[in-house]
Amino acid sequence: MRPDTPADHTTEAERLLRTAAQYPEDHEPLLLQAAAHLELAGDRERASTLYDRLLAADPEHPFLIKALQAANLWEYGHEAEARALIAGIRASAPADAAPWEIIAETLESHDELEASHDSFTTAVTLLLPAGEDEVPYATQSLLTGRHRVRRLLGLPHDEWDGLADTVHTAHTADISLDELHDPKRLWALGSENPAELQAEIALLRSELGSYRSALSRPFPVAVLHWPKPELNELLAAYPELESEYPTHRAHLTDIEASLRDLSSTGTENLGIVTATVPSYEAFAASEQSAPSNADLLPQYATVLAARGRAAAWPPAKGAGCWCGSGAAYRDCHGTEQI
Repeated sequence: MRPDTPADHTTEAERLLRTAAQYPEDHEPLLLQAAAHLELAGDRERASTLYDRLLAADPEHPFLIKALQAANLWEYGHEAEARALIAGIRASAPADAAPWEIIAETLESHDELEASHDSFTTAVTLLLPAGEDEVPYATQSLLTGRHRVRRLLGLPHDEWDGLADTVHTAHTADISLDELHDPKRLWALGSENPAELQAEIALLRSELGSYRSALSRPFPVAVLHWPKPELNELLAAYPELESEYPTHRAHLTDIEASLRDLSSTGTENLGIVTATVPSYEAFAASEQSAPSNADLLPQYATVLAARGRAAAWPPAKGAGCWCGSGAAYRDCHGTEQI
């Protein structure tokens, strides 16, 4: 059941902390989830301690953790520390969207609209090169947030605002971003006129619809990838799985085909998780089943994704192929016509 009360969030945080102790290789995503639940429970000081613990352990995503820590600190009275963290993140110019979105929204929520706009704009400039036709999933929310802040500042539309509206209407055609981000909506929320309130409810429902898929899917829809040595070891130990993986080359082709099929149906937030035989065997044992049971494979992929092990698909422009060949994705599986 989804946690709904502070006590529920505290209980979920404790469960995640126990899981992190059980799976130390995945402690970073698990502790981040635990910290989020502690914030929702109102225990911001303990959440801050978790963020500090993560930063002291040479984390994989230091800027994300610093951004979350900054947002948390500002909420419970440590504005100076929060500002210092935000300044450091902006100076470092991380290549991931998430830290930028968090610091920009933190500044926005505290009425620092100019600084928020600068952060959104810097992020979009960095992560969405000129002439790029496709807007990566992680970058879409930066465009939307930038559009919202510009409306609050009364700035005229520019090309990125137009692109934000194009991305938005691909998901929700009924109401434009201009309507959703109209500052007058704030006044409508305080109205005693039932008709005005009903109209605002309709707008809010539409806005929620744009994010529903992301809210209902906290981790990527992931496809399982076996590197060649791992697949050879798997099939040697469990030949029953050969029907699932006739050859390694076919396995790689199936991964790309599956992800493209999912993408063509409108599924976003796609990823690839890399499997290992020891990890899979441990998962099978935890499920009280045999590793030869092919029904476990998609469940194993989901668990790895939930533990933060998924790499986003498709890879970023110019990035290496997910298959590990060493070639750029565009010159490897990105060229396949499925």
